[in-house]
Amino acid sequence: MLEGAGHRIESGSEPPRVAITVGDPAGIGPEIVLKAIVDADVRRSSRIVLVGSETLLRSTAAQLGLSLKFKPYSTKAGDADHIFINDPGGLPAKTAPGIESADTGKAAALCIETAVAMWKNGEIDAIATAPISKNALAMAGYKYPGHTEFLAELTNTREFAMSFFADKLRVVLLSTHCSLLDAIAKVKTDALVDLIKFTERSMRELLRRNVRLAVAGLNPHASEGGMFGSEEADEITPAIEICRSQHGIDVSGPYSPDTIFLRGFRGEFDAVVACYHDQATIAVKSLSFGSAVNVTLGLPLIRTSVDHGTAFDIAGKGVADESSMKAAIRLAADLVTCSKGSIS
Repeated sequence: MLEGAGHRIESGSEPPRVAITVGDPAGIGPEIVLKAIVDADVRRSSRIVLVGSETLLRSTAAQLGLSLKFKPYSTKAGDADHIFINDPGGLPAKTAPGIESADTGKAAALCIETAVAMWKNGEIDAIATAPISKNALAMAGYKYPGHTEFLAELTNTREFAMSFFADKLRVVLLSTHCSLLDAIAKVKTDALVDLIKFTERSMRELLRRNVRLAVAGLNPHASEGGMFGSEEADEITPAIEICRSQHGIDVSGPYSPDTIFLRGFRGEFDAVVACYHDQATIAVKSLSFGSAVNVTLGLPLIRTSVDHGTAFDIAGKGVADESSMKAAIRLAADLVTCSKGSIS
């Protein structure tokens, strides 16, 4: 899965334990989670614990006509034929699909907090998350711009980054959920040096080999020698040179942002550093929508997620595509297996 194909767990080893948070209960999260775990490959890849409303999950499974055996979660449970549900509570009995609210935001937050607590207690190995609503989260009083920052706070992580894995394309973001003006202001040499160093270390640990990195330019054609902006010459190129000369990192650029992601997708580089959110996600979703996975780098736990949002407009209609959720669960299991050195 790290390079587009699933790894095999060695015979006799226990599958990784993956907690799946169902996201905002008014979105497509419960639907795509249930559709994903019906898949035999997903079920074989890990021991699954769903974190969410048991009532909602059972009713959603019935609406979708899915035959799944559920059982309330217990740390002592050993029945591999059942899907375990850890229900944190907090969700009102009547929750209408497609309508975000403080109640659904609170329920989604409780799922995240519960999953992290399970990891801290040694009950799970990784977390795969369905999408949340940032607005609903804020309505519930949580002031995080997304999963990434929320999980970092819960795990006392100070150095972290959002990344996306799409087959051989791996993209790491300099900034995430902020305005484009603010994102441009964050393109500074020191910040890029820190991110390039962090990316090299993280990718080397995940892939278990030396890695080759590329850096995307900010401006069209990476400013084409200063014709379309000065950020490449003033901020990005100096950062690359510092990382190469002072830290021995195999990194190059800045490259034209309209071609570098395709080159990464073709395997020329192990990861591409992107200057801002949409520069990365437009490329990732255009090349691999439905199979790309969001990975939070730097956390002490493995966390993967889907590459899309809550899709309130189709929630409750049974038409959501579960492909990215399946990919996120499998990648979470793969990364656990890789970290334990049991890839075959």
